[in-house]
Amino acid sequence: MGDTKWLNDDEMALWQAFLTAGALLDRRIEEQLKAESGLSHVQYEVLVRLSAAEGGELRMSELAADVLTTKSGLTYQITQMEKAGLVRRRSCAADVRGVYAVLTDKGRARLEGAAPGHLRVVRAHLIDVLSDSQVRVMREGLQEVVRALGGE
Repeated sequence: MGDTKWLNDDEMALWQAFLTAGALLDRRIEEQLKAESGLSHVQYEVLVRLSAAEGGELRMSELAADVLTTKSGLTYQITQMEKAGLVRRRSCAADVRGVYAVLTDKGRARLEGAAPGHLRVVRAHLIDVLSDSQVRVMREGLQEVVRALGGE
């Protein structure tokens, strides 16, 4: 314990604010998405990633990494979304083990309907409560954390 570099008061306040803000914002987003579009936050992120991908499809392993979930967690979400007609699965011709998640027209329409409400919550509870300089500093700081953790 002698070598432990404990958090000072400012660092502890930052850590606690980060945890609280993240949990509260995620809860607000989850509530808004469920109420307005019937989607979970993870399902919304899946639709966002698929809509941005070439051809509206991604390999399941890549999609799991993109939405920061486990392969089994993604499989569950894709199953639910497939039942709702939002996505479909496609086998990979070059690799029998490979499976793609493919955005359907219904999924794209659901995303387009959900996006304005999602943006409204993100703006109201994150972006618009910060000054331009705070947005820049937070963006730069969090991008550095992501890089340090091996993310993109």
